[in-house]
Formats: sequence, C-alpha cells, structure tokens
Amino acid sequence: MFEKLVNIICNYVEVEPENVHPESRFMEDLGFTSFDFMSMLGEIEDEFDVEVEQEEASNIRTVQEAVNYLETLVSEN
Repeated sequence: MFEKLVNIICNYVEVEPENVHPESRFMEDLGFTSFDFMSMLGEIEDEFDVEVEQEEASNIRTVQEAVNYLETLVSEN
C-alpha cells in the first residue's frame, strides 16, 4: 500500500520516491497544494476503488495517516 501511494504522490509533486517517508507531511514536507491533494485523492479513489470522505481526508497530514485510512477503506470493500 505504501509503495503504491508513493508512486501516486510522485505524479503530483516533484519528489523522488526515496524521499517520501511514512512521517512525510503532504503540505509541509512534500510541497502539496490543496488542489494537488484533492486531485491525488481522486486518483486514489479510482486506483483503489474506494470513496474518500472529504471530512476524513481533511484530517490526513502524513503519508502514514493516508496509508492507514486507505487500508481501512480497502478492507471495508
């Protein structure tokens, strides 16, 4: 899950995969804008066939938090 998410992240911001860590924060460390983040969520929904709740997404700050949330969504499907 982590590796798949890293690949998606690298489509949206100019960061090397080896520089994305579980504790990396989307905005502060990886340089995401709000638009980048929302666009990425759309791709995640398509890729994993899940529906991301906007309210939940607004609480996600780090890559690990995103992985944890995604694993929850995927296990519900």
